[in-house]
Amino acid sequence: MRAVLQRVTQANCTVDGEITGAIENGFLVLLGIEDADTQEDLDWLAQKIIGMRVFGDENGMMNKALADVGGDILLISQFTLFASTKKGNRPGFIRAARPDVAIPLYEKMIEKLSALLGKKVKTGIFGADMKIALLNDGPVTILIDTKDKE
Repeated sequence: MRAVLQRVTQANCTVDGEITGAIENGFLVLLGIEDADTQEDLDWLAQKIIGMRVFGDENGMMNKALADVGGDILLISQFTLFASTKKGNRPGFIRAARPDVAIPLYEKMIEKLSALLGKKVKTGIFGADMKIALLNDGPVTILIDTKDKE
């Protein structure tokens, strides 16, 4: 699994002109899932996201996590995080999980993050043509890959 965390002061997802999820202070998380991903990857990544201390404390240092600042999460499925760009100019997506694998893991990630955060995670719609608007704060953008956890 790969996740791109963007610290935002606001973010929303729109599908067919309707907002499916919107947050203010928190993380916009773009989540890529591959066939090799497991529940262990999901659990590890969810803990990393929730525990990531990139929000400012009283001294302006990045020392606070989402819960410390009352932050929210907007979780967006993003198969293109597994784009292969080694050959040519058209990316390949062979490593990205097919929907029958990715959808259950995406739904489990929503549940896991909601449980850890103690409130509902906002989302897009898996597989839809989503329009994402955000105001990146900092900017702070972090890439996490479960294959790099050791």
